[in-house]
Amino acid sequence: MLQLAPLEGIRDEKFPKNRVKVEAFSMQNVKSPRQIVFGIIGSGWRTEFFLRIARELPERFKVSGVVTRTEGSGKNIEEKFAIRTYRTIDDLLKAIKIDFAVVSVPWEIAPVRTKELVERGIPVLTETPPAPDLDGLIEINKLTERGAKIQVAEQYHLHPLHAARIAIANSGKLGEISQVQISECHGYHGISLMRKLLGIGFENASITATKITTPLMDGPNRDGGPREEKIIESRQVIASFDFGGKYGIYDFTDEQYFSWIRSKRLLVRGSKGEITGMSVRYLKDFQTPIEYDLKRVNVGEYGNLEGFGLKGILAGENWIYKNPFIPGKLSDDEIGVTACLEKMYEYTITGQD
Repeated sequence: MLQLAPLEGIRDEKFPKNRVKVEAFSMQNVKSPRQIVFGIIGSGWRTEFFLRIARELPERFKVSGVVTRTEGSGKNIEEKFAIRTYRTIDDLLKAIKIDFAVVSVPWEIAPVRTKELVERGIPVLTETPPAPDLDGLIEINKLTERGAKIQVAEQYHLHPLHAARIAIANSGKLGEISQVQISECHGYHGISLMRKLLGIGFENASITATKITTPLMDGPNRDGGPREEKIIESRQVIASFDFGGKYGIYDFTDEQYFSWIRSKRLLVRGSKGEITGMSVRYLKDFQTPIEYDLKRVNVGEYGNLEGFGLKGILAGENWIYKNPFIPGKLSDDEIGVTACLEKMYEYTITGQD
């Protein structure tokens, strides 16, 4: 246990004690009894996810404003989303009372902005990662030990398909889960999914990894589709994890999030069954194999008039996941982020991770 010096601006009686927890959110939907009001610190690409969510679900969320350093970025946000922007945190906090603030800034700035907010008594939902290095993470943990309310928005296990797979892996139908091979998302996101599918927490691992570089036709990125034919160098990391009787394989290339030709892959193996992509196979008993595919069900297709979006995911004849945010027109990643926002509000009220 670290011994902490008093931190100016934070008093023990001001906050209940809560420690930072990277994966604090479940797929359970907790609907607020009123509109959740939050502010955003930062105006980058990820900030627009939160703004789109509030625009799609105005009865559930209200963005009080966005703090951005420059007039130009502020003007862009105001014109695109009709949201007021501010140059300082104090200006944001003077405008309207908020339930919490979202910190969505570069890694090296995130701990600074988080500290500024908790010193003002504001709960913080910070983007991943909350700090660029171990020293930064230790400093954030010191804040939580002094009572600050801080959570980290790891949303990938809340994506509909991932949540469905985790539910199946945890159901016992596949027996004891011993292996996960994952090529779905990068770095800490991939390891978070791996651990949840294996049913483990923060167990140590022996890791062997390699990085390779191969040629790849350039494709789309955050700025849109490719503008010319060009071969680039694609960086790929392959790593094996031994958790002591449970094993993971991580395989990801930088381009997979956007690439038209680099697909995502997932394998979950248990003693009585497995998940391969969208397919589930398991033994009901030693003589009875069961097999079905996970099926995404959308509204708004083929003449359906319920709006447009994901209704849920079927596992055979049963719903394994129902979208709690209909009628919002949200991508899978936005659904995961929305769940983080609602669980963050619950945390501010109950103090429970």
